[in-house]
Formats: sequence, C-alpha cells, structure tokens
Amino acid sequence: MSTDIPSMLSPRPSVQWFTPGRIGIYVFLISAALFFLLPLYVMGVTSIKPMVEIREGNIFQFPLAMTFEPWAQAWSSACTGLQCNGISVGFINSVQILLPSLVLSIFLGSINGYALAFWKVRWGHWAFSVLMLGAFIPYQVMMYPLVRMFAWADIFQSITNIVLVHTIFGMPIMTLLFKNYYGGLPPELFKAARIDGGGFWRIYFQLMVPMSLPIFVVATIMQTTGIWNDFILGLIFAGREHYPMTVQLNNIINSTQGEKIYNVNMAATLLTSLVPLAVYFVSGRWFVRGIAAGAVKG
Repeated sequence: MSTDIPSMLSPRPSVQWFTPGRIGIYVFLISAALFFLLPLYVMGVTSIKPMVEIREGNIFQFPLAMTFEPWAQAWSSACTGLQCNGISVGFINSVQILLPSLVLSIFLGSINGYALAFWKVRWGHWAFSVLMLGAFIPYQVMMYPLVRMFAWADIFQSITNIVLVHTIFGMPIMTLLFKNYYGGLPPELFKAARIDGGGFWRIYFQLMVPMSLPIFVVATIMQTTGIWNDFILGLIFAGREHYPMTVQLNNIINSTQGEKIYNVNMAATLLTSLVPLAVYFVSGRWFVRGIAAGAVKG
C-alpha cells in the first residue's frame, strides 16, 4: 500500500498539444470542413445578393446591399417550365411523398429485421439474401419492369406509385440496419419475454421499439435524405402534377427564359436542402449513438 502512494501523488505527464500527429489531424479536419462549407457559403451569399453585385464576379464577397427578395421569388414566383408558382408546390409534393414513404419503409424494415434476428423464420436466410441482392441492383435495371407493372395496376405517375417505389427500394437497407441492431441485443431479453407469454407483436411493440430509438433515428435520417433528395424516381413515377422539389429545382435552374437569375437559383437550391439538414442537425446526437450501437456492423 505504501508503495502505491508515491505513484499516486506524482504529477501527471503534461499533454503535448502541438505534436506532428495532432497538427496533421487538425490540418485535415480544417481542410475537410472548408471543402464542404465553402460551396455552402458561396450559395448563401449569392442568394442574398442583387444581380448587380453578382455580375461583378466576386463570388466570395459578402453582399453590400443584402436582399431576401430572391428567396421570396424562389419560393412563390420562380418559373418551373411554363408555370411560375415557385418551388413551394414542389415542397408540398415532397412532403406528401416523404411522410408515408418514411413511415412504411422504416416500419416494414424494422419488422423484417426483428423477425430475422429473433424468430426462426422458414427460408428466412434465403429471403434475406434475395432482399440484399435487390439493394445492389441499380435502379435503372428495374425501371422498365416497374413502369409496366404500375401502368398495368393503373397507379402509374401518382402519389401512391412513388410512395410504393420508395418503400420497395428502401426496404433492403432498412432490413439490414434493424437486423444488425437487433442481433446485437442480448438474446436473454427475448427469451425472457417469450417465457412471460409475449407474442410476436407484443414483444415488438413493448420491448423492441422502446429499445430502438437510436436506430430509428439513424433510419429516419437516411430515408429522409434519400427520399427528399431523389430525382430520377420522382421524375419517372410521381407524374407531372406531383413532381418533388428536386425535379422542380432542376426546371428552375435549367430554364432558358431570359437571363440566368443566379440569386434565385441559389435560394431555390438552399430551400430544397433545408429539410434534410434540419433533420440531421436536430437528431445528429442520436444518429451518432445509433451508428455506435451497431447500425453498420454486419
């Protein structure tokens, strides 16, 4: 005991903050942050500049006469082809597409992952292999068969159509996430619930769901980002009356009527990206926790 006291009272070695390794890490992190933040800064300052200042060519200069008129124009009066209703119509369409697609894909993926992780599903291994195979097949391979199938079902180019497409394409990765997460939980919890008389749905809703908040947040961020930023699926399956925000953004930026209004284009681009950014910043802490809890282990 006496031999341990001097070692406990000895001063701790000082931490060297400016070692070559630390300097290299800081240089890399700062460079990476600038790489991603610089385009965002240019878009932000361009969106609040009048066109007179933009024509001067200094894209990094902060605006001398700040204006939010480009944001108002992008939202309510920018032309998306022949219609000049702004990007607000696309925002409403994107919300109508996102919410049911998000709920259905996460719910079905969590059920699949829960069943494959704990229940002895007949042919479950083969079903999971086929499901994973679908996750690695490019969308373009399935486009024509899906178009013919949904046209035959008389739901082609509708909200129902695009919701089903996002749910189908989101199910493989959602199943993988939840299967890996539930596979990392102690199996004794499931066995105890079975001994207490719990059935499939009771164990899922009363035991698994309360323990799955981190992975639900991870799934929500991933699906929100993927569905909201989707372009090709919305262009093909949503229909002209239900185009999402990304398709209307493309129509605004590629419009050839008159001059290029760069401040309006940048404002419309930032408006399109606000929802996934807000979801990530609000739930980023849970996202990191879900990843650390086993979201990407396999």
